Amino acid sequence: MSQSKSVNRRFVLAQRPTGEPDNDTLRLETADLPTPAAGQMLLRNEYLSLDPYMRGRMSDAPSYAEPVALGEVMVGGTVSQVVTSQVEGFAEGDWAVAFGGWQDYALSDGKGVINLGKNPENPSWSLGVLGMPGLTAWAGLTQIGRPEAGETLVVAGASGPVGATVGQVGKILGCRVVGIAGGPQKCGHVVDTLGFDDCIDYKASGFPDALATAASDGIDVYYENVGGAVFDAVLPLLNTSARIPVCGLISQYNATSLPEGPDRMGYLMGQVLRRRITMRGFIVFDDFGHLYPEFASQMTTWVKQGKVRYREEVIAGLEQAPAAFVGLLRGEAFGKRVVHLDD
Repeated sequence: MSQSKSVNRRFVLAQRPTGEPDNDTLRLETADLPTPAAGQMLLRNEYLSLDPYMRGRMSDAPSYAEPVALGEVMVGGTVSQVVTSQVEGFAEGDWAVAFGGWQDYALSDGKGVINLGKNPENPSWSLGVLGMPGLTAWAGLTQIGRPEAGETLVVAGASGPVGATVGQVGKILGCRVVGIAGGPQKCGHVVDTLGFDDCIDYKASGFPDALATAASDGIDVYYENVGGAVFDAVLPLLNTSARIPVCGLISQYNATSLPEGPDRMGYLMGQVLRRRITMRGFIVFDDFGHLYPEFASQMTTWVKQGKVRYREEVIAGLEQAPAAFVGLLRGEAFGKRVVHLDD
């Protein structure tokens, strides 16, 4: 269905999922366009970002951010166009990066909104390599991973928007980069297009041994996006003084219980102690939002120079967003997944 100038389609959280979200998790509603008050602007959302963190917002378990309330619009980053504005610095027709959510139209007072001007090139990229995922990759690697030339960097989720950027930045900084991805097509892209030195298919038999061969000198920096069995294979290979930026744990987001098998906590803490490993989680805008201007300048230059390449997967139509999001959590996405709301 196409966007309307008089109706606002929106997905609201209908019930909190147990495990993987299903058809009852989100409900599609229609409403009148919201009316801006003084000091607000009306945004028409063009692109919606789909990101793993959204699964956490569906839950009411304690977290770093408040959950989405039942009956409220599902949260999400958007690239939007200003319809009307009473906000200084934003005019009708401007494009902007906002937090408009899973809906056609949203109100904003301008806080946290980035003005892209009238004619941005590749506006949806502001939800990927030039936006939150790119900042997550760049900041997590440079501020926590602190790679040095000649070190070995291993990246989980290497074909995704964060992992792909981490590895390419690692190559720019002089590292040997090994990616981990699911399937030969993704691994081929990681090596042949993105320029990683190697990529290991975690779905293939013998994955731990293949990773040990690829990282024969050990791992100095491990960028964590996945957790689970992937981290189990990485842990024995970490070198003394290894650094681990913990960006995400997508393998666990739909889990309803602890993983089966022996308790790994003692082994993990022993490795952290003996090898003096630094492991740090981060919330990118809370911890590194002040570095956004530096990031944006550097990443824009690298992209224009062809040093960082970017793959985007565009899903047509707001109605397709729930299924596309479930596919993202299952590992089906290939590159950055965004929804073009107007099909």
